[in-house]
Amino acid sequence: MVFEKIVLNKALSQAFDIPVEVSYWNGKTEKYGDGESQAKIKLNKKFSFSDLAGTPTLFLAESYMNEDLEIEGDIQALIASAYRKAGSFLTDQTGFGKATLKLMHGHSQKETREDIHSHYDIGNDFYKKWLDETMTYSCAYWSKDNMTLADAQIAKVHHILDKLYSQPGGRLLDIGCGWGTMIFAAAQEYGLDATGVTLSDEQYVYVSKKIEDLGLQDKVHVYLVDYRDLKDGNFDYITSVGMFEHVGKENLGMYFQKVYDYLKPNGRALIHGITGQHYGAGVDPFIEKYIFPGGYIPNVAEQVDHILTAGLQMDDMEPLRRHYQKTLEYWSKNYLKVYDEVAAEMGKPFARMWNLYLQACAASFETGNIDVIQFLVTKGSSGTGLPMTRNFMNKGEFVLK
Repeated sequence: MVFEKIVLNKALSQAFDIPVEVSYWNGKTEKYGDGESQAKIKLNKKFSFSDLAGTPTLFLAESYMNEDLEIEGDIQALIASAYRKAGSFLTDQTGFGKATLKLMHGHSQKETREDIHSHYDIGNDFYKKWLDETMTYSCAYWSKDNMTLADAQIAKVHHILDKLYSQPGGRLLDIGCGWGTMIFAAAQEYGLDATGVTLSDEQYVYVSKKIEDLGLQDKVHVYLVDYRDLKDGNFDYITSVGMFEHVGKENLGMYFQKVYDYLKPNGRALIHGITGQHYGAGVDPFIEKYIFPGGYIPNVAEQVDHILTAGLQMDDMEPLRRHYQKTLEYWSKNYLKVYDEVAAEMGKPFARMWNLYLQACAASFETGNIDVIQFLVTKGSSGTGLPMTRNFMNKGEFVLK
């Protein structure tokens, strides 16, 4: 037991690059690092290093959810500190044993639908509490100072549609359309015939009603269908935002092949998703179990390989890591304002879980552990129909309809 305490103490002493104070279950307090503590961790239950050695992120997340572990201070700053710290047991692949999870999780259509349902069908009312009025649940684009979150989300949609150099009368497919921000902007502001597909019942009901409310039945269409089952493959443009993270490692090649198949010759696609630059994030045990079952984050090289293997041509690639960090920080602030309401409706462990998730993701983007990349690709000669420079990008105005 003495040895166990020594090992645990050493692991915590090397876990962060900021001064941290840890209060143990026996009343003892230790301070790690020089200077005034920037965060305080309270362990309300006896921990051993063996608890941490296998899947530390999952164990610590569950401890936080159940209030066996409490954090006083900025959670994002604390987790970012662990990501930055060389040799931290939370991040070092060669140290005390990186958390890994051997998943026996497939990505059949049934399994994929269940995974999407578990996350996106928590309820529209839950997401309305802390998203902005556009109900956009993906990385925003902060192109100007003093933008609101809603402005930045509309700017992201415009940035994508402008990158595609989309022309009125063209047909757009949005794979994983969410609550419809992309397809409504495409129809109302760009004159496109827009089709969205989703596996979320809640999103489908929301978008269907909005189509009727806006009288856009002739211009906007939404289908509750797996993207793999589409029969219509005659689109000028394809968008897919925050979607490929859900398809699974074994299906990434097929995903990009479907993008190719659904495009007209010389059609263009803008694929936007979470990607690791040097390494793919793979699957975090906490996020896999509680947030995004079946998720997989590939690295850039893996993505580019699939894009080229599918026969698509690369036209542009843009990292937006800091944009997602800022988006998550806005979501976290919004969420904390309704935290008590969520806890009352969904239970305290659920409320704490989402608070941790949003701040941990912000920390992950802050430190470059993960990135978000936009890939602009063409079916055919690269750049056909595009202007010669990037000057055409992001011409849209910020209009909420």
